[in-house]
Amino acid sequence: MGCGNVFFTLLITFSVALITYNIIISSNAPLKQELPGPSRSSSSITVDPIIKMPVDKSRGGSGSKRLFHTAVTASDSVYNTWQCRVMYYWFKKMKETPNSDMGGFTRILHSGKADKHMNEIPTFVAQPLPSGMDQGYIVLNRPWAFVQWLQQADIKEDYILMSEPDHIIVKPIPNLSRDGLGAAFPFFYIEPKKYESVLRKYFPEEKGPITDIDPIGNSPVIVGKESLKKIAPTWMNVSLAMKKDPETDKAFGWVLEMYAYAVSSALHGVGNILYKDFMIQPPWDTEVGKKFIIHYTYGCDYNMKGELTYGKIGEWRFDKRSYDSVAPPRNLPLPPPGVPESVVTLVKMVNEATANIPNWGS
Repeated sequence: MGCGNVFFTLLITFSVALITYNIIISSNAPLKQELPGPSRSSSSITVDPIIKMPVDKSRGGSGSKRLFHTAVTASDSVYNTWQCRVMYYWFKKMKETPNSDMGGFTRILHSGKADKHMNEIPTFVAQPLPSGMDQGYIVLNRPWAFVQWLQQADIKEDYILMSEPDHIIVKPIPNLSRDGLGAAFPFFYIEPKKYESVLRKYFPEEKGPITDIDPIGNSPVIVGKESLKKIAPTWMNVSLAMKKDPETDKAFGWVLEMYAYAVSSALHGVGNILYKDFMIQPPWDTEVGKKFIIHYTYGCDYNMKGELTYGKIGEWRFDKRSYDSVAPPRNLPLPPPGVPESVVTLVKMVNEATANIPNWGS
């Protein structure tokens, strides 16, 4: 067992070194010449300035679907596991509805070992980073897990949707990517221009203007599989380099890995359609509307009058962090009258999933 651990550590060290070498070499190479689809400067793509989607959104009239594979990285913690089970329940339900381009699904489990839900959720077991390499920032396991999955798994679809355990799919998702561009949700707190001096360490001026770095994270993103195979090793390497740099670590904090993906996508010339209707984040977004995903990253606290009490535990609340060591019970109480549609929908969907998932809470 000791020899095996030494061998695995050496293997990862060699892999990281090789990736580091490749990105250093590639920083002086014309990366865009090797990539599919048009460059950012192409004038052949007409984009609607309001929704930032290509004007022609047709499927060419052939009826063929451009399927994408949904991938979710997770640990084997109780916290991640119950969220994955809820997420997969709704994935299965929405996949079979009209207008869906949803193909296969994989939970990329970066705990290094199988768990008891392997038969319930399609799962690829990835190895975590060697002890100490994540410096307490467990999210760094995400890009490394994607590198392993993309190298080792047989992925039938030509596109990948990178999603997260705390996503609930509320409508069937079409393939929103077009013309060599990814499709991504724009985050207001990802501000490349504001942090240009820091980002130039990883995205030198000869690569292009800082605005080539999109205000995105790695999720939700729909991107071509072959493009992601090029981006993922760079994403891993840039994430590690950013975490090791005190200035960058201080500047970006918990969103460091998101910046690393945005930089890596830009380094490989893969631009993204900024699709604001990709998801909502209650309680700030109050209506579901035409959105596809509910991302329940924020706590929802209300008094019994239906008034938001954010920053103060409400008389009624739903916060995923309340269930970090135990799954939420079935039949959570619905919010009081006056609470926005987005929050009501979220709780109803969690309740439906938990009511129908066998052996819930075990």
